[in-house]
Amino acid sequence: MKTERPSLPWRPSGHGKEKTPMEETIEIVRNGAQPSAKGQEAYFTGSVRVDSLFQENEFAPYSAAYVTFEPGARTAWHTHPVGQRLIVTYGVGWVQEWGGPIREIRTGDVVWFPPGVKHWHGATPTTAMTHIALTGVANGKAVEWLEKVSDEQYRRDE
Repeated sequence: MKTERPSLPWRPSGHGKEKTPMEETIEIVRNGAQPSAKGQEAYFTGSVRVDSLFQENEFAPYSAAYVTFEPGARTAWHTHPVGQRLIVTYGVGWVQEWGGPIREIRTGDVVWFPPGVKHWHGATPTTAMTHIALTGVANGKAVEWLEKVSDEQYRRDE
């Protein structure tokens, strides 16, 4: 008995060419395939490493990165036009919405920052923290960076 192989979908690639049924449609980016980057001083305080996982494209309007904060490191205040989700993968950190209390986050926690909410996130003074940041992109923009979090703001709730 002969079984027919189902036809594979045709899908445009990111290069303007049509995929043929014989071409792969699944993309795998190997761990370590992209270089690590130091968090830019204008947007971070302390030692921060950013490991990009993927960038947005026409089918998925969001990007993702592992972000590792050494003890005491943090982002500047910022907002996201389409929101941001964090998945804590290691350690203990803090998040704060403008005007709100500092809140602790731990490995396994998932955090949602709605669009336009001014906030910061980072490690505690004594513990490193890594999270995956999934960030929506609208009109080519993922984040609006604002002023840095002062040491007084950072240590306010200690």
